[in-house]
Amino acid sequence: METTQRPESLISVVVPVLDEAESLPQLAAELSTVAQANQLVLEVIFVDDGSRDGSWQTIREIAAASGQVRGIRFPRNFGKAGALAAGFDAATGQTVFQMDADLQDDPAEIPNFLDRLDGCDVVNGWKRKRRDPWHKVWPSRLFNRLVSRLTGLRLHDHNCGFKCFRSEVVKQMRLYGELHRFIPVMAHAAGYRVTEMEVRHRPRVHGKSKYGVRRFFKGFLDLMTVTFLTGFGQRPLHFLGGFGLIAFLLGMVGLGYLAVCWLLARLQVEGYGPIGERPLLIYSVASVLLGFQMIAIGFLAELMIALNTRHEHSYRIAERTDPRDTKGTAP
Repeated sequence: METTQRPESLISVVVPVLDEAESLPQLAAELSTVAQANQLVLEVIFVDDGSRDGSWQTIREIAAASGQVRGIRFPRNFGKAGALAAGFDAATGQTVFQMDADLQDDPAEIPNFLDRLDGCDVVNGWKRKRRDPWHKVWPSRLFNRLVSRLTGLRLHDHNCGFKCFRSEVVKQMRLYGELHRFIPVMAHAAGYRVTEMEVRHRPRVHGKSKYGVRRFFKGFLDLMTVTFLTGFGQRPLHFLGGFGLIAFLLGMVGLGYLAVCWLLARLQVEGYGPIGERPLLIYSVASVLLGFQMIAIGFLAELMIALNTRHEHSYRIAERTDPRDTKGTAP
């Protein structure tokens, strides 16, 4: 493969690790080979997320033999989002990669990611030909379509663990739960430029997959969270208050109709009787109370955001021009 000259800028590779001791030496060797072949300056950060198979000892041995490798160890399993957050905080490179430790992500794709990153802020991998069983592939495809539809960011493989970012993107991310798979979505909502690139997906050689059916249920709940945060994170009253106002108005319409029925019954108009046993009365009162509560919660959420983000801005400046930048002094 023909190599291209690249500027001597540091690249950070964050690798969450959970019981992958057999894969780590080969992964470290492949990363080193790619760096030498393409004249890249890499720092590799292995984050041991509570492994019990000797992964940490392997990381220590690799780090002792290579000045490019660093390790972070958790006392217990905190999840992939926590491992990535710790790795992103420790990363010092201008460009940051995330990849899995199971050798299914091919480090040889790194130069292609760097080429694709030119003009973008996030490059998401796309495992077009997956080396996984069908019961993982088909639910994942359905999930990816749902994420694209709800968030507006059209990607083929939101779940791909091989991604590339400019450092400013990951430094501002707050990851918890299963939100690590939605980093491109959150970056897109913040105004960053997101694209995708087809990557080679290799079959698993060592160990076993850490994901099961529970992953998809958790992912769906986190998708709801991300959809709310990206759409209404700065204006929760628009979401809660909207539903609350509809419920409140429906309840008031029902109560208004019942009030007319009660008045006609008092006037002894034929066909109208007591309203106390009508189900509509219960539904209307419940709808009014629910609507009022949702509006009140929306106001409280707005108050919390106003107090906690009073010194923060909801926008991101892509670039600016200032006469002082060229003249050197203020006019």
